[in-house]
Amino acid sequence: MKGSMRSFRFVWFPVLLASCFVSGVVAQTTKNSDSDTPTPATMTQLPASTSATAPTSFDQVIDRVVEREHFFVAQMRHMHPLVETYIQNMKPDKELGAVPVADHYFLGRLDMSNGTDDRAFVGRPGFGRRMLDSLTSVYSLHFLPLGFAQMVMMDDDFQKRFYNLTFVRREFLGETRCLVIDVQPKASAGKGRFLGRIWVEDQDYNIVRFNGTYAPHASTSFYLHFDSWRLNMRPGVWLPAYVYSEESDLKYRMTQALRFKAQTRLWGYDIKNLGRTDEFTSIQVDAPQEVKDQSEAGQDATPVEAERMWQRQAEDNAVERLQKIGLLAPTGDVDKVLTTVVNNLVVTNNLDIQPEIRARVLLTAPLESFTIGHTIVVSRGLLDVLPDEASLAMVLSLELAHIALGHQLDTRYAFNDRMFFADEDTFSNFNFQRSRRDEDDADKRALELLANSPYKDKLGNAGLFLKALQDRAPDLKNLIRARLGDGLVYGKTLRMSALLNSAPQLDERKKDQIAALPLGGRIKVDPWSSQASLAKTKPVALLSAREKMPFEVTPVFPYVTRITTTGAERVASTVPAATASPAPEAK
Repeated sequence: MKGSMRSFRFVWFPVLLASCFVSGVVAQTTKNSDSDTPTPATMTQLPASTSATAPTSFDQVIDRVVEREHFFVAQMRHMHPLVETYIQNMKPDKELGAVPVADHYFLGRLDMSNGTDDRAFVGRPGFGRRMLDSLTSVYSLHFLPLGFAQMVMMDDDFQKRFYNLTFVRREFLGETRCLVIDVQPKASAGKGRFLGRIWVEDQDYNIVRFNGTYAPHASTSFYLHFDSWRLNMRPGVWLPAYVYSEESDLKYRMTQALRFKAQTRLWGYDIKNLGRTDEFTSIQVDAPQEVKDQSEAGQDATPVEAERMWQRQAEDNAVERLQKIGLLAPTGDVDKVLTTVVNNLVVTNNLDIQPEIRARVLLTAPLESFTIGHTIVVSRGLLDVLPDEASLAMVLSLELAHIALGHQLDTRYAFNDRMFFADEDTFSNFNFQRSRRDEDDADKRALELLANSPYKDKLGNAGLFLKALQDRAPDLKNLIRARLGDGLVYGKTLRMSALLNSAPQLDERKKDQIAALPLGGRIKVDPWSSQASLAKTKPVALLSAREKMPFEVTPVFPYVTRITTTGAERVASTVPAATASPAPEAK
């Protein structure tokens, strides 16, 4: 099969590459036409619409949608968000519906700045082999991670002449009114055109969501089904945030079936401005030169204080670099929650630790925690799956134990020149893992801290979480494998294993026993600012044990809101649904 594809170039973090599955399965691509490429947009060129009048027909609505989608494609060439894809292979289960049996993980940065190219996209041995040669020589191709990121693009040359478009209805996504339109490629449109349904917000006619696949596919490859969401991140700016992909019974190799769930997240669109927004706007007052500071704070540091300050400098450098890359969330409300739990442990154990302990959120899915000096870092994925505060206290007690035992950070990070490295080299330049001896000592000290804490009577829940993690560990190796720090499982060893004795028997088929939560339910990440916050959701009564889904990927349904600069809303003028079915075909 000959064809073209949209060009998505990735700056990959090599340590995170993992072997994938199903030989010959291809992710997404679309075919470029010979139309002129739109002029690249910048963040200062964000017109709400080129026409001051509202469209009065469905055909005019489609004209606006096409215009905005072309603008979106041009705009994305200037965006370089982080892209994380986590995939779980599933197998049928009579009582639980489906359970994961293997997983795969990718992390990179999206780069569309180079335009299109002519590389074939037919799986092995064409495009994929050439692409992977440039990434790593040890990576085995069966499933292109690039394809999952391509699902943020419906069609890089969306034109009316390629599609039959049918108005379906009006519908709210969150608080955003949308026009729902079915999209089918014409027979002459070529391969790799979008087939499915789009949701278009009814003010500026940006595509907010598109759900479906690409068609037609060749006999040697397949397109996957996906549900792609964009969020309004700035006035007039709608950018990709989530993609959910799933196949429940895709046949290949005659007798085999592909079953998987995958979630792709994008964040860090505005990384360059993180933490520095007030640098040149704060007011500083110079004191008269004759004023002298006579306090103790005005004296030279003692040797012990100087050593602590040197450690803190290394800590600050590492934390700042991780935030600059977009891996670490800016300080926020989640940090305060973590710090409160840490303080509960500190106070009840009469610890006197200087300088003060800080807590931060790592924005990636793998379950890990570590310390950078006196900064405790916990991953988003781990915070998502922990079932309660006692389980969180267990994780934080491990890191607090390292600090209380004096396990220090390598002070080579205190030299700023060591922070000058490419983003893709992060995992080879930073290593916050501890020795086995330090880990064993921290386990013992953490158990002592918990025994004196307000959580001492609730540690059965923490032990139950460890049992669930131990049970799923052989199948979810990429989820439990730490990249920067340490996980709760390494090899066949389970951290804090003494807590297993106080836990009840694990029974996944017992509806009211919640040992661990699904991924994505607790921490919400702002894709523009990378700010982490606690998701504001109400508890949902489970109907069966199938809905527990511990450690599992789930679909994404964000509450879509619109950022406006004016108070008045504009409503799209379209043909009423009663007279628009069937709608006139767009030509």
